[in-house]
Amino acid sequence: MTRINANYEITTVLNPCNWWTKIVMCPRSASFLRFSCLFSGSVVYYLLMRIVSWNVNGIRAIEKRGFVQWLQDTSPDILCLQETKARPEQLTPALIHPHDAEGNCYRSYWASAQKPGYAGVALYSKIQAQQVQTLGIPLFDAEGRVLQADYTDFTLICAYFPNSQDGGARLDYKVAFCTAIGERCDALVSQGRHLVLCGDYNIAHTPLDLARPKENEGSPGYLPEERAWMDTFTAAGYVDTFRHFHPGETGHYSWWSYRTAARKRNVGWRIDYHCVDTRFMPLVRSAGILADVAGSDHCPVVLEVDIRA
Repeated sequence: MTRINANYEITTVLNPCNWWTKIVMCPRSASFLRFSCLFSGSVVYYLLMRIVSWNVNGIRAIEKRGFVQWLQDTSPDILCLQETKARPEQLTPALIHPHDAEGNCYRSYWASAQKPGYAGVALYSKIQAQQVQTLGIPLFDAEGRVLQADYTDFTLICAYFPNSQDGGARLDYKVAFCTAIGERCDALVSQGRHLVLCGDYNIAHTPLDLARPKENEGSPGYLPEERAWMDTFTAAGYVDTFRHFHPGETGHYSWWSYRTAARKRNVGWRIDYHCVDTRFMPLVRSAGILADVAGSDHCPVVLEVDIRA
């Protein structure tokens, strides 16, 4: 797991189960073998990786609603969580060292907010990351907004974007965070890295992404400044993977208000994303929303990509 001390230094404590050390050494089941291809006279094998992101709205609360069993049954290769609302020392061993369906251990990493019971992100990974760090900006690290994990084929950023709040009370903070995330993404891509930016963006990008766009003009998460940042971000070479596979479709949401039985009536917002750099898209196989998974006011979203074995 990962703990962050008062100086925002990240310290990793390895999971006691060390079965998963390097991708090429892992005895994967055949179901994960996506395809092979001939390149420069040699066969290159690819494995299908599933990356799931979920705003759990309190990891201790969702543990009581069957989260550990769901994780075991679903067994994604990587699970990114937002709004964990806890520090690692407050959690049960089942949350720190969970297992997949085959009994293999996940490594867990945590970035918690200084304010108790607020914000926070976490990362569960079957694959050992080369490095895991926070954003490195105290203004945002103090709220546990970001974990960045570097893997062989790509860099993964798990992000919990701030809510701009009623009347735009935190809009300046939100825009500053968006700018910082964009700059980090640009820096990584300029270094030749592939990028996956997943998490709760707290932004519905277009009218397709919420059930009642006209009624929500001026609502936090649909403010012109927030949508403009998404315009700028996607125009800069990043792809909203779900929208890529579901162009023009409506009725697909990842968050519903607890009020007025919004989820039952599917009056929701799509504010949870996996975005990738354009050059990574040929290896992206699918992107979806797991709308039937309950336990939070958000549901999980999933990305499937091919990685080299």
